[in-house]
Amino acid sequence: MHLRTFARIVIALVATALGADTAHAQAAPGFTHADTLRGTNGPARRWWDATFYDLHVSVSPSDSSVRGWNAITYRVLRPARQMQIDLMKPLVVDSIRQDGRTLTHRRDGNALFVSLVSAQRANERRTVTVYYHGHPRAAKHAPWDGGFVWTADSLGTPWIASAVQGFGASAWWPAKDIQSDEPDSQRVAITVPDPLFDVSNGRLRKTTHNPDHTTTFEWFVTNPINNYDVAVNAGHYAHFGDVFHGESGPLTLDFYPLAYHLDAARQQFTQVVPMLQCFEHWFGPYPWYEDGYKLVETPHLGMEHQSAVAYGNHYQNGYLGRDLSGTGLGLKWDFIIVHESAHEWWGNSITSNDLADMWVHESFANYAENLYTECQQGKAAGTAYVVGTRAKIQNDRPVVAPFGVNAEGSGDMYYKGGNMLHTIRQLVGDDEKWRGILRGLQATFRHRTVNGTQIADYISQRSGLDLRPVFAQYLTTTKVPVLEYTLAGSTLRYRWADVVPGFAMPVRVALGTGAPTLIRPTTEWQTMSGVADAATTLRVDESYYVVARSTAAGAATR
Repeated sequence: MHLRTFARIVIALVATALGADTAHAQAAPGFTHADTLRGTNGPARRWWDATFYDLHVSVSPSDSSVRGWNAITYRVLRPARQMQIDLMKPLVVDSIRQDGRTLTHRRDGNALFVSLVSAQRANERRTVTVYYHGHPRAAKHAPWDGGFVWTADSLGTPWIASAVQGFGASAWWPAKDIQSDEPDSQRVAITVPDPLFDVSNGRLRKTTHNPDHTTTFEWFVTNPINNYDVAVNAGHYAHFGDVFHGESGPLTLDFYPLAYHLDAARQQFTQVVPMLQCFEHWFGPYPWYEDGYKLVETPHLGMEHQSAVAYGNHYQNGYLGRDLSGTGLGLKWDFIIVHESAHEWWGNSITSNDLADMWVHESFANYAENLYTECQQGKAAGTAYVVGTRAKIQNDRPVVAPFGVNAEGSGDMYYKGGNMLHTIRQLVGDDEKWRGILRGLQATFRHRTVNGTQIADYISQRSGLDLRPVFAQYLTTTKVPVLEYTLAGSTLRYRWADVVPGFAMPVRVALGTGAPTLIRPTTEWQTMSGVADAATTLRVDESYYVVARSTAAGAATR
């Protein structure tokens, strides 16, 4: 890792730990003014708290355009006269209104700075409405590039979907486009041409057939929701349902496949109930009983759209028919159902304040794949699955990205992050205690936005272990801890190398054919006498994501 990159990350981590929202008033090195406007809770954002979005959008597949308005209700935290609302180009603002007045605004890239006329009094609730239209960015490789998918199903019927995680909800609707501020609830009213059916978040409250041969589907979310989770899914859908009797009572399950995939969906979507059973066991109750659980077929691979999980895995197990672990174990369940649904807990209920901390979403969702494999096939299978995914770890750049600029860290947040959590499970050393920590995280931070340090600190406190160096090692460096050792006669010498200061993680090893034993290396050489002869091999328990290296032979094994 380059020193400058490391310095930026350290500064950002310190700023986060101190709760500083002014740490990035200027663009971070390597990033632009626009990045800072997008990623920082700046002066024109932090004085107001979004409490309700009333979103109404007409979607036109004939010319790939949208037109609508969003009434933004907010609570005044401190008086101010300038308000930042985000709406990406090439979308065009028609007008912005409050209290019957049209407000002036200036555009700075994708940010609108609105001049308010009425006094904004502390703790008061106010509403400002943005009217707009235009052509939202078309996503050519959704969900990876972000935007709208305009396509047709195999029968030629229009099929439309939004997928904007990381890119931003303001790609298609005006909002305070930052992860740290979620509305308490939201209406999503989508109008589409007949005979299309739109599936969005929450519950369908009203369907209105309009004289112009369009239909408005009014969905309502009663819980806080990420901006990027708000979704349009319009197509020729069939519908069927079920009920899951979970920890918080009956949970409605609604499934929306394309009509001609109904039979395939009835078979494949039977995996939802055992998935929910497993995740409620490990994480606690599904977070959105009031809004239900939906699985919606989409023209892109998948996305964790809250209470309306996007599904595009073509009714097959694995990840598009492949096992990402290389063990074959992942071919016994549908990757998109499992991974994207895990985000209902990790990413949707608990949301990172900053995109830089996306490991909170993706590391836990990746680890959930391991836990589901364990629920389905046993603990040894769960371990084999997560260990198998190590082949995909790149260690090219840190998992944690610079803060305040809407930057996302390395893709290692998936496989490396999942292996980090599996390693920490070994350090806790008690599966029920570990399960209590995971459930405790969900209970403590339910429906909240967090910094990654809050999650790491909670796990440390509940485990009774100082895990700060462990999180720092795996999240902020690209180095895998190396257990260096030398066997000479009946003496074993060992230490940690390529680690952050203070790294002293215990690790389970076996010598020769002997039983595994726990050793406690530090960065200083330690000695253990009375072991087997020098020909004995040392093996590290594979559940620890580390490297063992004999300093004598120079061999390295994972």
